[in-house]
Amino acid sequence: MSGYLRRLATTGAAYTAASILSKLIAVALLPLYTRYLSPTDYGAAEVLFASVVSISIVVRFGLIEALLRFYYKDGEDPARVVASTFAGLFWFSTLAALIVLPFATPISEALLDRPAPGLTRIAIGGLWVLTMFEFLLTLFRLEERARAYFVTTILNVLVTIGLTIVLVVGADEGARGLLLGSYASGAAFVAVLIALQWRRLSLVFDLALLKRLLRFGLPTMPAEASLYLLNLVDRIIIVRSVGLAEAGLYSLAVKFAQAVNVLVRGFQLAWPPLAYSIRDDEEARRAYATVVTLFVAGCAFVVTGMWLFSRWIVRALAAPKFFDSYEAVGLISTAVTLYALYMVMVVILGRTGRTEFNFPAAFAALGANVALNLLLVPSMGIVGAGLALVASYLVVVALMYVLTQRLFPVPYQWGRLARVVLATAVLVGLGELLMPTAGALALLGRAALLAAYPLGLLLSGFFTPGERRWLSRLRHPSEIAAEIRRMRAEPAAVDGRIPETYEAEQMDEDARF
Repeated sequence: MSGYLRRLATTGAAYTAASILSKLIAVALLPLYTRYLSPTDYGAAEVLFASVVSISIVVRFGLIEALLRFYYKDGEDPARVVASTFAGLFWFSTLAALIVLPFATPISEALLDRPAPGLTRIAIGGLWVLTMFEFLLTLFRLEERARAYFVTTILNVLVTIGLTIVLVVGADEGARGLLLGSYASGAAFVAVLIALQWRRLSLVFDLALLKRLLRFGLPTMPAEASLYLLNLVDRIIIVRSVGLAEAGLYSLAVKFAQAVNVLVRGFQLAWPPLAYSIRDDEEARRAYATVVTLFVAGCAFVVTGMWLFSRWIVRALAAPKFFDSYEAVGLISTAVTLYALYMVMVVILGRTGRTEFNFPAAFAALGANVALNLLLVPSMGIVGAGLALVASYLVVVALMYVLTQRLFPVPYQWGRLARVVLATAVLVGLGELLMPTAGALALLGRAALLAAYPLGLLLSGFFTPGERRWLSRLRHPSEIAAEIRRMRAEPAAVDGRIPETYEAEQMDEDARF
């Protein structure tokens, strides 16, 4: 068990480090962006960004999810799987972009409640860029090439931010500058990565293999698209009900919730390769239960902080005209954690091969989200949208739990999870009901509440004897660093061996980055 946790911690730490650094850079620039952009401009750009991700999920047809599974599947050639997946994604995304390009004006009117064909055309080009970039980063994940993933991600962020500053601040391009800065830099990185990986890629797919990939991946696509639409439908309803400026405030609240998303993103990237590589079912069940417990405990600590300090975060990092965005930060942070639990269960369904069950759960959550947004947003604004998002993720997690437990029962550690939820609820409740909302004393009081979280878990008996022994060895920062170095020094074994493609290509890929 400890070997799997170390693998997840090592690869997840690398993915999380890239995400942390990129988010820190992006958040540090929010004071600049929010002073040069109106809430309306910011809302327009963010609605289009969310739309690109939603459409990209559709045109991928589940091929990236199939790649993650078939790369490790017995009887499949990993090289052929990579080449055919690339060819399929290249042609699907290219055709999709060409098909929707003539409809830029009506698409912008539907999404933004106003004609903006220029912005929409940039977003359509971004559809191809995002789809290809996701595939190329997935190659690093498959072989747990954390260093290459880290360097590529950070370089892309730095170039994107530099170009965006020039366009938004220097050229006063507004929403257009945000979109161009992101997708133009992304296109350059896609071109470089394709050139570096070209020996593994092909524009001609193996039809029989592609059919098998689609047979596995297609059932995951409606579910993933339905689930991500939760993050788009709310913004469209906000635009239609209370205006594009409110959508800008909501989008900024989503940005501030990135503190939780950093953990979720690292987990999301590291989890599927590890989870699929555990061949023994009983061992997998035990590992899944332990990973869920510890991951939720870590996320809950960050969620508690986001609830307690949302006002201070927004004051520090945004222009005054964006202050009201704090109202949705805690709710969105909670929703992000629930999304991570959904991802655990998606992988469990992938293990059983019954991916068709994703869709009913995700579609039910989407229906709940639409209904709740229509009910709550007109009167409650972005708070209503945040409440609808949390409720929708609760729906999908509950349904996925019922489905996965029938197919692959996992002995979740409910007592420990209940302690986490209780500690979080008590601390957030005390902060919101008893603490003032401004001033140094309020800040110190809320900091004391956050510091009480790990103590509360310890006193409640959350930690197992083994975990307490491990924590007792990490009393000093130097000891923590030594433990991390030791974990990284251990090879990422699969069933006691290093994956064949991992060791052979590790040094070659590292040299390129």
